[in-house]
Amino acid sequence: MSDLITQPHFGTPGEVPRQAYTPGDDFYEILMEAHRDLGDAESRLVNARLILLLANHIGDLGVLRQALRAARAGVGPAAAGPVPA
Repeated sequence: MSDLITQPHFGTPGEVPRQAYTPGDDFYEILMEAHRDLGDAESRLVNARLILLLANHIGDLGVLRQALRAARAGVGPAAAGPVPA
């Protein structure tokens, strides 16, 4: 099983960024552009589709479990429980 990468890891294969944060900034700009002119419901739909597309691309259930645990940490009531193994 692979481990979830939580350090900045954006980039284009074979390209060296000018500054370490630039690819992350580029992704944020692309993400915001994808949501431009959308209402709340449409924006949530884009986010849901993006999550499913990226989860399919990752494909490793162990990594996806780690990502879900990390995303859920500290959010909502503790009674919701952990992400199933």
